Amino acid sequence: MFPRDIYGQKQKPKNDSWYDDKPLHFGFSLGMNLMDFDIIPSQTHLEQDGYFPEVSILNPGINIQVVTDYRPARYLDLRFLPGVAFGQRNVRYYDYHTGTLLDESQRLESSFLEFPLLLKYKGERMNNVRPYVIGGLNYRYDLAGKKDYDEDRKIYLRLKRSDLYYEAGAGLDFYLPFFKLSVEIKTSRGLCDIVAHDEGYPGYPQYINAIEKMKSRIWIIAFHFE
Repeated sequence: MFPRDIYGQKQKPKNDSWYDDKPLHFGFSLGMNLMDFDIIPSQTHLEQDGYFPEVSILNPGINIQVVTDYRPARYLDLRFLPGVAFGQRNVRYYDYHTGTLLDESQRLESSFLEFPLLLKYKGERMNNVRPYVIGGLNYRYDLAGKKDYDEDRKIYLRLKRSDLYYEAGAGLDFYLPFFKLSVEIKTSRGLCDIVAHDEGYPGYPQYINAIEKMKSRIWIIAFHFE
């Protein structure tokens, strides 16, 4: 008779997961984001004004959320994570005819109130780790949107405040002795054109005219503590 642990067959003790057995539990989340735009240039104004818009610099931002998790079934969780997110995007303009970078750059800051409602599908638990996929919708309201044009900072674009996003991602639940840590990566894509198409700042209509549509997209890595 041979000892079980000689062959590495002894199973690692599982940490208690009482919070997974409850129909409702809470937590909080901290994360980092990269905000971007999906820009469709205006073909009508490319030849006329020669301004070609593009996002070429991505800056990290932060996310802070409260986690409310409802478990309707063994492998499903319905999650509501209201919170705030901060970030910025820089739209650069290039000369359409020569490809050279123009001096003007638009630095657009966002301060979101966000209200994601997500469905989490969990796999089987493997000792103290469980994989999952997640998806759903997120309504965001940009407190920094629709500001007046800023001549001092040379900001000649404005963003609409409201947008609806679809989100999809995957992650791992780590069951620790006193809480559960989840590491999650997801993408968030806006469904609406968020640039404010108006007459623009007097004397600088080319910044808005160069954009046919502009949709928001965000990449997020989040750390949930439950």
